[in-house]
Amino acid sequence: MNFIKKVLLWIIGISVLSGVLLVLFALYANFSSGYRVGRIIKVSEKGYVFKTHEGQLNTGGFSEGEGDMTSSIWNFSVKKSDTEILDQLKNANKEMVRLYYDEKFFRIPFLGDTKYFVTKVETVE
Repeated sequence: MNFIKKVLLWIIGISVLSGVLLVLFALYANFSSGYRVGRIIKVSEKGYVFKTHEGQLNTGGFSEGEGDMTSSIWNFSVKKSDTEILDQLKNANKEMVRLYYDEKFFRIPFLGDTKYFVTKVETVE
């Protein structure tokens, strides 16, 4: 009976440790990093319980034949703790900006609505 208790405690311990490692991996590991260039369309705060900051970047468009323009909108999130980035985005005023981002492996609902988190903002001349 004592052996079964030890095995059960080991299984529970390994399960809890695996869960903690999975959460840490989801929060801090990145799938990819890069940048996108365009004009900020909107930055908003969303959510009832967990407030997140969401934005949209118009990266331009391409022509589909007879002058029809199709725009490309990129949705991104900003962590609530990144107040400097939020201020830079809100002050962009239709200027061209380059947004550097980290892409997570999957969406984390209490951090943002997307997998893309902006890490740096540059104004493009």
